[in-house]
Amino acid sequence: MIDFRRACLSLSAAALLLPLGAAPSPAADAPPALRMTAFAVNLSGVGRARPQTLQIVIERWSTAEERKKLLDTLIEKGSDKLFDAVQDIKPRAGFIRTTTSLGWDIQYAQYEETASGGKHVVFATDRPISFAELRDNTRSTDYDFLVCEIRLGPDGKGEGKLVPAAKIEYDKESNTLEIENYSREPVRLNEVSIVK
Repeated sequence: MIDFRRACLSLSAAALLLPLGAAPSPAADAPPALRMTAFAVNLSGVGRARPQTLQIVIERWSTAEERKKLLDTLIEKGSDKLFDAVQDIKPRAGFIRTTTSLGWDIQYAQYEETASGGKHVVFATDRPISFAELRDNTRSTDYDFLVCEIRLGPDGKGEGKLVPAAKIEYDKESNTLEIENYSREPVRLNEVSIVK
């Protein structure tokens, strides 16, 4: 579960890197593993303030080997090398987009079934960084991940939180992933629903 303290998110390693068995790669003509829409409300004070609809498509679930590689990279080599490892994942796990934009690849996605019969979905990827951010070398360029957590009920409806600019680090003493949010608070995902 994501705990929002001081604009810094602390997740147990298991929350972001949910345990799962090896997932097969989908066939080229296979339907998506999960297709969702969500109403995004950004109250962070960074980026677009107006609400917009997101389309989130998970084409495949990340494998246990991908999970282990990412976690080992973060623990042993740090966040910079984690960024490289995330970008090296092929094929992508899916994509996220607004109804008026091109999609952005999701590199890592996992889920677990909840006791109530719903799903707890977590995904992460490198984030799109604008030319202006790079040119001006703003502090936001240090926050190079997009992280999302969605909780769906048995009826396929739910809610979530999305951190569009995050820094991910590992605290060896507490055995936790620390996700620092560049904004004051995450983007709220309301009216999340599975598209059949």
